Amino acid sequence: MSKTRRHKPRRGRILPTALVCFTILAAIGLGAWLQFGERQALDTVYSAGSSAPDRVDIEASVQRVDAAGRELVLRVLVTPRGDLAESGGVSPTEDLTLQTSTSTRGDLSFPAHSRVSTMDLPVTLTGGSITDYPFDAYDAAIEFSATQGGERVPVRMTLSNSDALYSAAVDAAEINGAVVFDVGLGRSNSVLVFAVFMMAAMWALAVSVLIGAWYLVTRRKGLTWPALGWMAATLFALAAFRNAAPGSPPIGCLLDYLAFLWAEAVIACCLITVVITGFRAEREPSAATAQ
Repeated sequence: MSKTRRHKPRRGRILPTALVCFTILAAIGLGAWLQFGERQALDTVYSAGSSAPDRVDIEASVQRVDAAGRELVLRVLVTPRGDLAESGGVSPTEDLTLQTSTSTRGDLSFPAHSRVSTMDLPVTLTGGSITDYPFDAYDAAIEFSATQGGERVPVRMTLSNSDALYSAAVDAAEINGAVVFDVGLGRSNSVLVFAVFMMAAMWALAVSVLIGAWYLVTRRKGLTWPALGWMAATLFALAAFRNAAPGSPPIGCLLDYLAFLWAEAVIACCLITVVITGFRAEREPSAATAQ
């Protein structure tokens, strides 16, 4: 009778598998934690102003931040309350005017007995420079006060951020009947993580091409066309990869000077060197035969 042998699992095979599974689970957990934090930040609502029953409510949200144009788009919904409104806050009983800060383009006017609709308001950004991408940061001053029928009326305002590419830090206060929001804007965690990953990937590809070029040159492999095709493809693929950076940063930002331009230069130099040395290696046998 033949006895069946039981093969014991090798410990050397279990450990790498467990390590890979742990790494995948850790990466998924970290990603979920980062996404939850950004979702909480986008759901945060900042408020300031009066709680009087007869007041003007302003709901504002940052829709889009244009760092290149140095402005943000603020979507504003104005709702009069109490004796200041008619038809349940749809329209004001008298002419309503909202005064804004100097960084905002013009005041907002709403005629009496007319429907109040949502408006998009551009706000100028101050400080920072887009060339610092992905570590650039900006400031914006948002201020609102209201007059109706020629008299100052109380204002209450809420502010939220809807641009997932930016995180907002807001200081809200009420000063002399006006609501003031000092907003600090910076790239969100997802943008920072992706930009840093892009820089690391660019350097990794450049080093990979450098190692391949060193091998081909030292071993005098001649014109190895698959390797040359891979190097040329990497050279042009990096440009498309760089243009996929979130926020469309312009050429000359920190991302370029830390990684992209150097990676392109390394790959181009390696490609040229491999072609020249390969051409010389290919000509040596023919020259020896001719002699």
